[in-house]
Amino acid sequence: MTSMTEPARTPGGGKPISGKTVLAWILGFFAVIFAANAVFIYLAVGSFPGVVTETAYEEGLAYNEEIAASREQALLNWTVNGSVSRIEGTNAAILVDAKDAEGAPLVGLTVTVVLLRPASAEPERTVVLQEGELGRYRAELADMAAGRWIVKLLAEGRDGESFRSFNRVYLDE
Repeated sequence: MTSMTEPARTPGGGKPISGKTVLAWILGFFAVIFAANAVFIYLAVGSFPGVVTETAYEEGLAYNEEIAASREQALLNWTVNGSVSRIEGTNAAILVDAKDAEGAPLVGLTVTVVLLRPASAEPERTVVLQEGELGRYRAELADMAAGRWIVKLLAEGRDGESFRSFNRVYLDE
């Protein structure tokens, strides 16, 4: 039997376990955990920094203007329908049909569409649609990858009125 003053011995008669040994093991354990966490944090921030826009502060300040523009848009009572569809290979067509409050086609609009990929560093693509039939606007885009896209549509009339819409679409292969 060992006395209380004798240090505990490891099985097999090795070196005695002292307070310094226990402290070294605990510090080593936490050092490994902190190193692993540092590697994971570095890899996570390097692969996606969490920044969707570089101008988040400025966009936040303009929020009240966005609300006012939305109210003005609602008063117009326009009906604007758009679609993005695959036409051949990697080409896609954007179609927009615009009608006023009475259901008459809206002619002479400047219709701009901005396409971007969510959570991707791929640059956005901007296209101005051309009016074909009355109130129908169209554009074709080459090299449109399949997958999810955010479609920002802006239709502006000659008198300064405007319609904006933000939609998510899925483009098939």
